[in-house]
Amino acid sequence: MLLTNFSKIILEAGTDEAGRGCLAGPVTAAALILPADFTNKTLNDSKQLSEKVREKLKLIIEEQALCFSVSHLEPNVIDKINILNASIKAMQECVLKLVPQPEYIIVDGSASFIHKNGITNKAGKIYTTAEIEILRSIPSMSIVKGDSKFMSIAAASVLAKTYRDEYMNLIHDEYPMYNWKKNKGYPTKEHREAIRKYGVTKYHRMSFRLLPEQYSFDL
Repeated sequence: MLLTNFSKIILEAGTDEAGRGCLAGPVTAAALILPADFTNKTLNDSKQLSEKVREKLKLIIEEQALCFSVSHLEPNVIDKINILNASIKAMQECVLKLVPQPEYIIVDGSASFIHKNGITNKAGKIYTTAEIEILRSIPSMSIVKGDSKFMSIAAASVLAKTYRDEYMNLIHDEYPMYNWKKNKGYPTKEHREAIRKYGVTKYHRMSFRLLPEQYSFDL
């Protein structure tokens, strides 16, 4: 049974990301605040749910959440600031879009919501001084496997996954040879074979090892 709240603060936001391990496409984050009385017996970590169930939950979450937001960070940003920083920044961007503003944030994973070296502001959205102050002022807690422990993080994981899948379905039509509609950009054998055969696209993450060492391609 997922827990409804970590901090005991009513305006507690949960946030999560999807697509961190992919070779192509954005890393996508979602953040939301659920009402205190929200319940759903089906809700779980999005990786444990079928696509059909995720799509049904997406509608329920969007209808019942007090607020929600989604952000995509593109491969050029990932390549510039690395995937961990990009994942965190995508979640930060989501939190900044929430109205009402959360008073506490719970984050899936072990990485801090605010990095010990400060807030990455080198690529993608450039934060204003006011936005940086907002992010720094809200207390947060990172929770390992939080998407299987707390409703708000699980709900955020569902939104992040479904919105990212929709994005990959769209760009599949532009580059159907990579079959992103099926593999969503993950490093499947089929995806890597297509990279070897057709090369890379603007949607591939050039800072990732796109092919096994025995293969190479011309850039």
